[in-house]
Amino acid sequence: MPSKESSSSRLRDAKVPLLEPHFSAVAPKSEQHDDPDETLARRVWAESKKLWHIVGPAIFSRVASYSMLVITQAFAGHLGDLELAAISISNNVIVGFDFGLMLGMASALETLCGQAYGAKKYYMLGVYMQRSWIVLFVCCVFLLPIYLFATPALKLLGQTEELSELSGTVAKWMIPLHFSFAFQFPLQRFLQSQLKTGAIAWVSLVALIVHVFVSWLFVYQLQFGVIGTAATINISWWILVFGLFGYTACGGCPETWTGFSIEALSGLWEFVKLSAASGVMLCLENWYYRVLILMTGNLQNAEIAVDALSICMTINGWELMIPLGFFAATGVRVANELGAGNGKGAKFATKVSVGTSVVIGIMFWTLIMIFHNQFGFIFSSSKAVLDEVSKLSLLLAFTILLNSVQPVLSGVAVGSGWQSYVAYINLACYYLIGIPLGFLMGWAFHLGVMGIWAGMIFGGTATQTLILALITIRCDWDKEAEKAYLHLQKWENPKHEVA
Repeated sequence: MPSKESSSSRLRDAKVPLLEPHFSAVAPKSEQHDDPDETLARRVWAESKKLWHIVGPAIFSRVASYSMLVITQAFAGHLGDLELAAISISNNVIVGFDFGLMLGMASALETLCGQAYGAKKYYMLGVYMQRSWIVLFVCCVFLLPIYLFATPALKLLGQTEELSELSGTVAKWMIPLHFSFAFQFPLQRFLQSQLKTGAIAWVSLVALIVHVFVSWLFVYQLQFGVIGTAATINISWWILVFGLFGYTACGGCPETWTGFSIEALSGLWEFVKLSAASGVMLCLENWYYRVLILMTGNLQNAEIAVDALSICMTINGWELMIPLGFFAATGVRVANELGAGNGKGAKFATKVSVGTSVVIGIMFWTLIMIFHNQFGFIFSSSKAVLDEVSKLSLLLAFTILLNSVQPVLSGVAVGSGWQSYVAYINLACYYLIGIPLGFLMGWAFHLGVMGIWAGMIFGGTATQTLILALITIRCDWDKEAEKAYLHLQKWENPKHEVA
């Protein structure tokens, strides 16, 4: 029986001839090494153009999707308070729980498709997407009880009988929306990874226009009530699915989509593990600030605090679309460069992305600090609420500033395939440090919503951002490029183990 040492030696010897041709053939020397004749400004400009080619459409598509939910709630608000509450609970609680998990699981494609595209293994992008469809569709089936049993769950959480019944009915009508996530999210990441971002923006624009028209038709002309309002969001999101798939299958991606493949059925367990790690990573982030609102709601005389906090969270939600655009773009750029064997290119893309996002974050931080007494008028005329918003504006400004860094670093993690490590970091920082510290400052030190939010920002978000920054700074990018190559070999041949 061969010794462990001799086996390791043979494995190392086997790897060397694999790596050298990959890096020499795929990544030209000019990409791997700094060109002394090329100025830093020109390199930053070239990388910024690549970055904004993804960031711009990514921001637009996210704003369009977010706007569809806001428009749905606005139309429901004209039907009555009960209808508005039912749509809000269905969107923010039921769909919100589901949305974060499915979005996170689909982000596994940003790692796999991005690296495969950089390595010029174009055929595998279509195979990866089909694997993602299968895994996410099965996940949708397992999550179906959330929609089917929403009424008893809401009653258990203390909602009124009437609101629980109507919310449960609305949730059942949103089941088609639920299943659209399984196809739309992978399609979007499949196209982003190969820089087909213009198609995503145009399809999102068409879906948004159709959503406004169908909402007006169903609510005001056909008078379908709250059920019609719920149905509109299904139509709009399935337009996204069919529009993106139509572009993909009808010639938009001739190299990466060659039709359905039996290879999609292989390697599903490995795909499940990476998707689950991605899902947990983003879910822990997505649910964190929902906990903030729940904790604030348990304070004494919480109505004004919750109103003010909701205004701040709405502002933060709109602005967060920009960092989320950088999250997507950074994941794609880092994955592309690592897949091409260009570790220095991935490092430089990270620097440019973080720097650009921080500059934008500082701009919004400044605006919030200057107009802290005014921006609350957009949502309320109550002096008590406006005064509370003004007090919270400092925390909002720092949240926006941190959000200009943290999602970008998470994008680096996705592009590099570090999802499982970041999931543990998020769990520790958010739920073992941030929430207990927020609880301590809010109740033990009697600082109310200011204490809860400050504890969660500086205990959770800031700590997580610092850890991710240290990991990124200390990263050996050439080694990450080698890992990307070995992982691509494993994913391309799932039965063949690559160390």
